[in-house]
Amino acid sequence: MAECIFCKIIEGKIPAKIVYQDELVVAFEDANPASPIHILIVPRKHIPTLNDVPENDPILSHIGTVATKIAADLGVAQTGYRFFINVNKGGGQVIFHLHAHLVSGKDMGTRFIKGAIVLAVGWRKLVAKLQSKS
Repeated sequence: MAECIFCKIIEGKIPAKIVYQDELVVAFEDANPASPIHILIVPRKHIPTLNDVPENDPILSHIGTVATKIAADLGVAQTGYRFFINVNKGGGQVIFHLHAHLVSGKDMGTRFIKGAIVLAVGWRKLVAKLQSKS
């Protein structure tokens, strides 16, 4: 993909701070980190989204294995980190080249869970209010 920024990073046409690479993936620091540690793990082969991974392709398993290695190397495997893939625009995907995020350095889990609970409670109250008016 000529216009894909991740393909250009993989090809060495755009600089990035690479933390790991092998024959299947390249992992590098996110240019706009959401956390003190924010690593992107990207397959060398251009795959637009998670939905486009061929059945029985080992890339997802390999990305997971690489993530655990990087987390151990960065010293966050035991203290904790988040590992996720955004899928399509509605799921938060911005660059359409499959990539996984490894983020750590903040109390990500507690903040995420508290935020989700607040949103869920607020949503339920709003729905109940609207239902009582009808």
